[in-house]
Amino acid sequence: MWVSIDFCIIPIGVGVSLSPYIKACLPIIEEHSLDYELGPNGTAIEGEWDQVFECVKNCHLVVHSKGAKRVYTTLKVNTRTDKKQLFREKVQSLRL
Repeated sequence: MWVSIDFCIIPIGVGVSLSPYIKACLPIIEEHSLDYELGPNGTAIEGEWDQVFECVKNCHLVVHSKGAKRVYTTLKVNTRTDKKQLFREKVQSLRL
């Protein structure tokens, strides 16, 4: 099943700057060959369900491996059964 998510991962107890932890997730997203777009408060990711959620799991693992004892994530999950619509197409349709 094709899925589009908004993904925000927050390591707890690591200080104010989260950039090193978020940066560690980017190669993981790219290794999964997922389309993504960074935003100021999260990342949009889309692809096949199993790949996307394996990616989320691997992001948690890498953030923990960098010393975060606790990781809090918010997800918004969007699926459709009538057609495959990419997140960039959804945004583009609003601008027409």
